[in-house]
Amino acid sequence: MNGKLIIFSAPSGAGKTTIVRHILGQHRDKFEFSISASTRDPRGTEENGKDYYFISKEDFLHKIAKHEFIEFEEVYAGTFYGTLRSELERIWALGKHVIFDIDVIGGLRLKSKYPDDALAIFVNPPSLAVLKERLSGRGTDSEEKLGERFAKAELELSYADKFDVILNNFDLDTACQEAEKLVLDFLARKD
Repeated sequence: MNGKLIIFSAPSGAGKTTIVRHILGQHRDKFEFSISASTRDPRGTEENGKDYYFISKEDFLHKIAKHEFIEFEEVYAGTFYGTLRSELERIWALGKHVIFDIDVIGGLRLKSKYPDDALAIFVNPPSLAVLKERLSGRGTDSEEKLGERFAKAELELSYADKFDVILNNFDLDTACQEAEKLVLDFLARKD
């Protein structure tokens, strides 16, 4: 039997990564993080096989042709992200549930493929202004890239109501506790 899928999606900077790390830290025995594949270059201290599977665009397109992805998207022009089928199989073989920190469209695609076995949570930032402040404060992107991220964030916010739950991240500690309860309640449900 396969485990469940716990999907956290949000615009970049909304806090989904911190929330996912909190849940993993509290429940390492139950969950394993799904490592996405990406054609972008590593940022900062990111490591291949830990933060992402960094692969060339050519390899990514080859894997698409061989149906090795459960979902994928060209998130920015020329930059692809996706979830490898082998990644879910790896985690389920460990007897764990898969937890995702994934973009909004990817999250909805996963939910559509596993409607009964996935909980899709949209992490809602306090405001677009706060989101912009967080992204600018990271200092990891050029002005052009920040502009792309802001435009994408505005679009992604319009998809919130398509998720199972909207989790407001107005206070990070509260959001982490609420997320943990949502996830554990979902796992406790009988099919």
